[in-house]
Amino acid sequence: MPSPEEEAKFRPKGRSLRPLMALIPFIKPYRGMVVAAIVTLLIASALMLSLPLVGRLVIDNSFGGSNVATAAPAMIPGGMGGAADGAVASASGRLQSLLSGSLNAGFSLFAGVLILFCAVAALRLFLMAWIGERVIADVRDRVYSHVIRMDPAFFEVTRTGEVLSRLTADTTLIQSIAGVNFSMVLRSLVQLPFALALLAWTNIKLVGVILLFIPAVMAPVLIIGRKVRTLSRASQDRIADTSALASESLNAVQIVQAFTAEPVLSRRYKDAVESSFDTAIVRTRVRSIMTFITFVAVFGGITFVVWVGARSVQSGDMTYGELVQFLLYALFVATSASVLIEMWGEVQRAAGAMERMVEILDARPAVAKPADPVPMPEPGRGHIRFDNVSFNYPSRPDTKALADFMLEIKPGERVAFVGPSGAGKSTAFQLLLRFYDPQAGRIVIDGVNIAQTDPEALRTRIGLVPQETVIFGDTARANIRFGRPSASDAEVESAARDAVAEGFIRELPQGYDTYLGERGTRLSGGQRQRIAIARAILRNPPILLLDEATSALDSENERLLQEALDHLMANRTTIIIAHRLATVLKADRIVVMDRGRIVDVGTHEQLVARDPLYARLAELQFGDGRNV
Repeated sequence: MPSPEEEAKFRPKGRSLRPLMALIPFIKPYRGMVVAAIVTLLIASALMLSLPLVGRLVIDNSFGGSNVATAAPAMIPGGMGGAADGAVASASGRLQSLLSGSLNAGFSLFAGVLILFCAVAALRLFLMAWIGERVIADVRDRVYSHVIRMDPAFFEVTRTGEVLSRLTADTTLIQSIAGVNFSMVLRSLVQLPFALALLAWTNIKLVGVILLFIPAVMAPVLIIGRKVRTLSRASQDRIADTSALASESLNAVQIVQAFTAEPVLSRRYKDAVESSFDTAIVRTRVRSIMTFITFVAVFGGITFVVWVGARSVQSGDMTYGELVQFLLYALFVATSASVLIEMWGEVQRAAGAMERMVEILDARPAVAKPADPVPMPEPGRGHIRFDNVSFNYPSRPDTKALADFMLEIKPGERVAFVGPSGAGKSTAFQLLLRFYDPQAGRIVIDGVNIAQTDPEALRTRIGLVPQETVIFGDTARANIRFGRPSASDAEVESAARDAVAEGFIRELPQGYDTYLGERGTRLSGGQRQRIAIARAILRNPPILLLDEATSALDSENERLLQEALDHLMANRTTIIIAHRLATVLKADRIVVMDRGRIVDVGTHEQLVARDPLYARLAELQFGDGRNV
């Protein structure tokens, strides 16, 4: 079996930004907010681009005027003497006072535009952040809702930790570009062409110099950007590997500690983390090189342009105000270009992350709801028929888990499946629940081929108590109510009593509202199993599937629970899987299975007398199967 690192090498790499188009359906429901954000973006950009124009007016009309006023007396050769000199001085004072007012008005206008720009920019930031957060929340919800409906075949080849990585690390990357960073990209995309146009309007000769530097900026972005995108995808794969390893080991932490495997797993996790670090460093190094080259090209070009502009002022081809205006627009161009360059790396990473997310969303379960499902009859009777069913698991295509399996179970009948491990008992349960579809034959429940009905409608008729009890990180009441979410508290407590669970639940610190811990760590094995049985009792289905339902109970509780199960199994179809024959002695029929086939069917007494396999199993359990 390939290691996580080897698996990651063969995953497809991101080739374009096209995966980001998959965000459009998530954005469409919020068109109003998007329009508002775009409007504020355009207003904020217009206000920002107007600041250099206002600055030029202030400088040329105010500072230039002050220079003229100061020089006015000196322009009168030798003075005019007496009243004439007084009149000139008086006129000069009035001019200085007027220009002082112009200066104040100019800076007041500049400050007003600046404050308005800041307010609109803050509103734009909020709207874009809201859209980003909302879209990513919807993406996470969609991915989880999709994955939770995938069939077991999907999880045979996809590690749970990798799915969790895509729900967390990948969505965080997408969020970085879908919110505030996307706002910065849009702002720069709007400002860059307009700032260039205003630069051309200010001084076309200097803009020609700037345009010569554009190829030097774009070349590294396009060339190195492809490498960044590939490395970003690889980096996310490494993160998924570490998440998968951590999830797997932490979910089995007691087994890890029992076998003192902490050093081994710590080394494996360290190796995975180091692999993730090495890939991230390579990606960061490439991005740094790209940033260095482009920044040198951008700011080197701006410096050169400023030098040319300063010489133009010296020669009288430009005013000071025009130079300041040009410098501000050049700064806007440089800032917008640098933001686009920097965000290009983030966009590449987000594209790689979205590509991985699309892979999940594009995955389709092998077991799906038919286009026109046949409704199940009401009420459910629990009549089951296996018609020549043959099945092998996708991961073991050459091994028959069931072969020519034929069995009819009448409504209300109790049937026990017994046989050695690997006989196909649990496979029959999985096919009944339609976790898989058989390669040949069909399964019919209440006259309906289950392949032609809605899997959810089918599963509402079945109550399952699995061998590996699953307890969720919630309260005892919520875990039991999982069987039927609409059940009342009284019905939950009644199910707990029938499952002989109420006694220990009442002794918990908060009774039914006690948090049971992740995977039910605060309960014993037998207590967890009784919670699972209470869950099945609450569901009250016409079909019960019991997979070693009493295996984790002591003798006294097993006797009490057997009485509850006898009451529960009355008037409903029950299939019991048991390695302990004591739990199937009251079955109407016992089906002996081996290597996916039915070996024999009968009562305990009949099978002990005529079936060697069953007789051997009975002897292992009781010493002498005839004297039970």
